[in-house]
Amino acid sequence: SRMQRIREGVHIRTMKAKRKVEEISKDDVLAFLRKNAFVLFTVGAVVAGIILGFTLRPYKMTYREVKYFSFPGELLMRMLQMLVLPLLVSSLITGMAALDSKASGKMGMRAVIYYMTTTFIAVFIGILIVLIIHPGKGSKEEFGKQRTIEQVSPADAFLDLIRNMFPPNLVQACTQQFKTTYGKRVVQLTVTVNDTLFNATNGSQELLEVSREEVIPLPGQVSGVNALGLVVFSMCFGLIIGNMKEQGQLLRDFFDSLNEAIMQLVAIIMWYAPVGILFLIAGKIVEMDDLTQMGGQLGMYTVTVIIGLLIHAVLILPTLYFAITRQNPFVFIGGLLQALVTA
Repeated sequence: SRMQRIREGVHIRTMKAKRKVEEISKDDVLAFLRKNAFVLFTVGAVVAGIILGFTLRPYKMTYREVKYFSFPGELLMRMLQMLVLPLLVSSLITGMAALDSKASGKMGMRAVIYYMTTTFIAVFIGILIVLIIHPGKGSKEEFGKQRTIEQVSPADAFLDLIRNMFPPNLVQACTQQFKTTYGKRVVQLTVTVNDTLFNATNGSQELLEVSREEVIPLPGQVSGVNALGLVVFSMCFGLIIGNMKEQGQLLRDFFDSLNEAIMQLVAIIMWYAPVGILFLIAGKIVEMDDLTQMGGQLGMYTVTVIIGLLIHAVLILPTLYFAITRQNPFVFIGGLLQALVTA
């Protein structure tokens, strides 16, 4: 019968799994530990950081002592930030140079459409969830202590996005972004005043000079890497190098070598990551004044973010994949499971 076949299949799989477990040797365990050493060290560092942070909280460390204690974590962040820019530029130039111009054009257009669609959906979901959950409710007192929010015109924000795509100075783009600021100026206006209301028998007109204050947009800069401008330049530069064939081979080899060198540096730094993560987490826990208050402030925000990510990752993206490819999205996700778990 069908149930009998199901039982036999389950029994066979159980016996196979049992034999595999029995055949595991010491070398297999060591090989597994070596293969997953980074993940194990990272998880262990997170747990150790939490334990160490709560252990040190009763000692009431000063702000200076907390900063000294968190110094290894600060080093990790600085090293990663140091490599973001060269890794971004070299990897994009190398990848775009290796693509065929026609294929990259189609791929680029599809990527733009895909990211615009998913971004619009993600923004809509985020706004909807925030309106439902209200993650900031109950923190009006803390919010009131902050500085006044700067009013930004949507048109200026959109134009700033376009401006940052084409930075006038690539060196400056490594440290600064364009941002519209606002100033005030006094404008003199000539106004015609009709005094008929005051003198009904002899109406006349009079010109008056009136001053009015108006807000005007001004060019400004804010600190931070202009990643958008560097991405646009790197992609265009990589496409040009790829189309230059033999003439661009020297540049392709240079950026290939640069990308490989940066990746090796990243691999070395990532082995220091567990140490940095341990001290980062422990330092943040020690630095908190009131864990209950902090938990209340961050709890609903965390729930909101997790719900939004689950809806987008489990519902929206698989639906888009099925609508475009007509294939089972979870089979595709299963092939990425190891990378997703590691991430």
